[in-house]
Amino acid sequence: MSAEAAKYQASPLTSSWSPQPEKPKHDAVVSSDDLSEEPPRKHGGWKSMVYILGNETFERLATYGLLANFMVYLLNKFHLDQVYATNVLNIWSGTTNFAPLVGAFISDAYVGRFRTIAFASFASLLGLVTLTLTAWIPHLHPPTCTKEQQENDQCIGPTSAQMGFLLLGLGFLTVGTGGIRPCSIPFGVDQFDHTTEEGRRGINSYFNWYYTSFTVVLIIALTLVVYIQDSISWVIGLGIPTLCMVGAIILFFLGTRVYVYVKPEGSIFSGIAQVFIAAYKKRRVKIPADGEEEGAYYDPPLMKGSVAIKLPHTKQFGCLNKGALILEGDKDGNGCPSNKWRLCTIQQVEEVKRIIQIIPICASGIITFTSIVQQSTFTVSQALKMDRHLGPRFEIPPGSLVVISLLTVGIWVPFYDRILVPALRKITKHEGGITLLQRMGIGMVFSVLSMVVSGLVEGERRASANLQAGSDGIAPMSVLWLAPQLILMGFGEAFNAIGQIEFYNKEFPDHMRSLGNSLFSCTIAGASYVSSLVVVVVHSVTGKHGRPDWLTKNINHGRVDYYYYLLAGMGVVNLIYFLFCARSYSYKGALSITKEEPHLDLELNQLKP
Repeated sequence: MSAEAAKYQASPLTSSWSPQPEKPKHDAVVSSDDLSEEPPRKHGGWKSMVYILGNETFERLATYGLLANFMVYLLNKFHLDQVYATNVLNIWSGTTNFAPLVGAFISDAYVGRFRTIAFASFASLLGLVTLTLTAWIPHLHPPTCTKEQQENDQCIGPTSAQMGFLLLGLGFLTVGTGGIRPCSIPFGVDQFDHTTEEGRRGINSYFNWYYTSFTVVLIIALTLVVYIQDSISWVIGLGIPTLCMVGAIILFFLGTRVYVYVKPEGSIFSGIAQVFIAAYKKRRVKIPADGEEEGAYYDPPLMKGSVAIKLPHTKQFGCLNKGALILEGDKDGNGCPSNKWRLCTIQQVEEVKRIIQIIPICASGIITFTSIVQQSTFTVSQALKMDRHLGPRFEIPPGSLVVISLLTVGIWVPFYDRILVPALRKITKHEGGITLLQRMGIGMVFSVLSMVVSGLVEGERRASANLQAGSDGIAPMSVLWLAPQLILMGFGEAFNAIGQIEFYNKEFPDHMRSLGNSLFSCTIAGASYVSSLVVVVVHSVTGKHGRPDWLTKNINHGRVDYYYYLLAGMGVVNLIYFLFCARSYSYKGALSITKEEPHLDLELNQLKP
């Protein structure tokens, strides 16, 4: 069986999935002789997408459905104050979004994407069951509080045991998310053959439709689930996502016969470490001058008759190139490295360079998402103190307002993918209409604008509440005034979030896709932590000299509008930083080598945006 064919197994449940020793990039190439012996299994393509997208959609429904209204649950069911509830939500969200980094490592190095998703799905189910029990069993949540007690701040908070059980459920959800999020997109990409035009087009559309599919489902589900949680029963409202997770698991396992399974290739982190250590050991060695480089570096050729993606040798971060310099004693009698911690391939070095280039871009997404995550915290607090009536009888649940943002994404992305991109492609001659970095930058602008509008609307809401509100503190101002800021947040997601997903999956080395995809979750995690840090600092620093702080428990006495303006200012500084990073960024080159002469195929048709 060939090296490439061995990566694809008929079933992950019956095959051996023991970790494989890490091999140089050229060892994992399909030769024509190998293909004639036993061809690799045909890629699943769009036939497998219903199962993969279905699992991811239901998992997002379960966790996002909880996140959208969880602020209300903490405030009204567990009687936490606004700052405490916000910090619980942000810290959990941050931890949950950092977990995919661990999941990506386990998947790529040891168990593979299918098994990681399968195990994580059961962990998510266990977490949802635990949280449903906190609403169902009286001893697992504080006593019910009347409206009068809430207005007079006389509600009894949770005991340490009740809070511990709640956090246990959130912990299970974190484990589940850590396995599903970094693997679902790469597992979907695995189903397409990137060596064919049809496969490459399928991958390009997959990124947009991946984000749109679960967004549309969430728009339908969140309106119903959140309404049930607020108006009928938290037990039923939390039970529905739990049942959806059961459906996700069933749907995922139904597709086992049509999936393509890529075996794990060993720890990618050891390969990264080898480059730095090898370069350090040769730090005193001089780099060959131009014209003297031929044969100086360890750059084993690809097998004849193969089509493989190989990164071209660059002079950027030239000190790392020393790790591939061949010195006396570095190679054994067979021409292979005698010590992998002293001699690396050019491919390994170039892969590390890509990571170094991507990390600054990744960091810029943290502040961008700090603005976007506000729709689950202070936007909900605003909605609770506004007129939420839609007609004489129906009242909009505050957690359902996030649907406005999701609806924006659901409508815009298909329009962007099917109409705007083809039109822009004719003008710019670029495959994606605009570059990925340009797309991300536009999203950052929308993120800043959303915070400016949020501050303006909150200023009007606060003034209206303090002048005309009744004893309940609700401003005579329609909650739909929050729609503009949520629409702008939606555009921020549509441009920046989807741009980041595609950027990481295209720019990371192929065998590091899970790690690359987990960086998207890490930016959201960083945003949650930064948001929590800013809340703590603002809560501590403001409110001196007898005045309430900006984020005091009674939002009508605070100045949340100033908090929004602070985030907008941070966003402007972040945009300047991003433009600086984007200006020096070079897109990944792909060196395609066949029996004919090699040619340089730049994935995005250009080296710089």
